[in-house]
Amino acid sequence: MEPVRYHVLHETRYDYGSNVSLSQQQLHLSPRFLPWQQVHEQRIVIEPTPTWRRDGLDAFGNPVSWISFNAPHDSLCIRSAMNIAVLPHLPDEAMLDASIPWEELRERLAYDALEPLPEDLDAARFLFESPHVRVKHELAAYAADCFPPGVPVLIGARALMAKIFEEFEFDPEATTVSTPVLEVLENKRGVCQDFAHLMIACMRALGLAARYVSGYLLTRPPPGKPRLIGADASHAWVSVYAPGTADNWVDFDPTNNLLPDTEHITLAIGRDFTDISPLRGIILGGGGAEPEVAVTVVPLDEEEIPAALLAEPEAGAAEA
Repeated sequence: MEPVRYHVLHETRYDYGSNVSLSQQQLHLSPRFLPWQQVHEQRIVIEPTPTWRRDGLDAFGNPVSWISFNAPHDSLCIRSAMNIAVLPHLPDEAMLDASIPWEELRERLAYDALEPLPEDLDAARFLFESPHVRVKHELAAYAADCFPPGVPVLIGARALMAKIFEEFEFDPEATTVSTPVLEVLENKRGVCQDFAHLMIACMRALGLAARYVSGYLLTRPPPGKPRLIGADASHAWVSVYAPGTADNWVDFDPTNNLLPDTEHITLAIGRDFTDISPLRGIILGGGGAEPEVAVTVVPLDEEEIPAALLAEPEAGAAEA
């Protein structure tokens, strides 16, 4: 199996309008190492140079950087560039059919299970409510027709993914990062983050474990048109716990109604968006400006890296 190679540039710029005197930030901009994902090169360039920086892993095993600024600054630019290869890992129909019946898995994951397996205990972190995910009977009711008695958990998850895709409209103006999942269910509009949160909430409401995946999705320009720099965006999808599969987790993309394979690049995994926001922190001062975010995903086996993506970082920038 040949991997598909990519160059990804994720650039975030803040123009604060006035000086920020102190700032602390957490960055989830380094790709996660996975059996099907090979990271060949990755660097983060930060301007201005942080006063302090530490790199490590968060509670979910994702690479993370913590940075702090103790000197006044009126702007911030963070540029994450990576070369990465993704191996084919699409599960076949037999694997979906052979997954554990959903009620049996629900009993295994219940808090009063007599002899929980280690992998079940780890998955239990993704059973409960989290900041953007509610566990409500309305959500269980919405998903109920996808999980009739005895259906394999991955067959039910695929049916739920298709239901969300068919019944919800992609609308970037309909929601914000803080829109409650029950409001998304009622209005049936949103973006990839909303659809991922909704599917996760439905799974958890049924007593099943599901987690939030952030990353990038290859998009292709119209035929004959060049790739536009910065025209892509971060993407979000869902990972469902299914013990006995190759990795015990299988991914689903409800925004596109497909199982992710070589065109999805995984950045981080958490309970919901809050755990793995690309950039999150606090500042003292500034004018409250919104960031400008530009993402470009280039398939290296099909295209050359545009010259604009190869520009050298500004003098004085911190690189790692």
